[in-house]
Amino acid sequence: MSTFLLVHGAWHSGLCWERVVPLLESAGHRVLAPSLTGYGDKMDLLGPEVGLDTHVDDIVTLIDKEDLAEVVLVGHSYAGLVISSVANEVPDRIAHLVYLDAMVPEDGETAVDVQPMSQHLIDLAAKSASPWRIPPLPEQPLPFGLFGVTDPADMAWLRTMLSDQPVRCLQQPVRLDNPAMNAIARTHIHCVGARPAGITRRPVPALQPNGSPARVRELPTGHDCMITMPAELSELLLEVGR
Repeated sequence: MSTFLLVHGAWHSGLCWERVVPLLESAGHRVLAPSLTGYGDKMDLLGPEVGLDTHVDDIVTLIDKEDLAEVVLVGHSYAGLVISSVANEVPDRIAHLVYLDAMVPEDGETAVDVQPMSQHLIDLAAKSASPWRIPPLPEQPLPFGLFGVTDPADMAWLRTMLSDQPVRCLQQPVRLDNPAMNAIARTHIHCVGARPAGITRRPVPALQPNGSPARVRELPTGHDCMITMPAELSELLLEVGR
């Protein structure tokens, strides 16, 4: 049995994994899918002081509280920064890092460094009445939809879990200065469906930090694959958990 810890991306909540959790559990694994501070059941904690460090603390605290070990730590989108930072803090608790259509930072980088279009969102927020918060990205014409979700019912469900992202999350740098984290195996899962202009993806190096060949998988869907292709995503995660 593996322990999967699923970390949602910007604007989302832990509910976005609702279709994936039972599929992993039915295969005999333990699964946790918390909402980060400021989202879902923690929406009332949203404020200008919430940043990347807050979200890293959320996950490290959960790992300690639940005494988790050999964790398959999955980060979607912005949460690539979160899981990298968590691995730096508690590398002995992590068995595998899964970057799910995620930002993959280097030491000292911010979300803006990894995904430059984030600066445009920060600039727009600065002109608003609440310059510390960024509203969810708007729905776009097909084939892009809402975070890659195009089914009307799914889009309506997704809207119920979206909330604003604090600017501080995109401006705080990661600290990846613990050599022990380099030993952790990694898998990259890329969503290769329609991608809006301005969204970039860094190439994955041929070798992982631990020296093993890179593990890259693809799903032919938009960004929120846990909503659009939960069964296929679960199969890829189960490959890691075996």
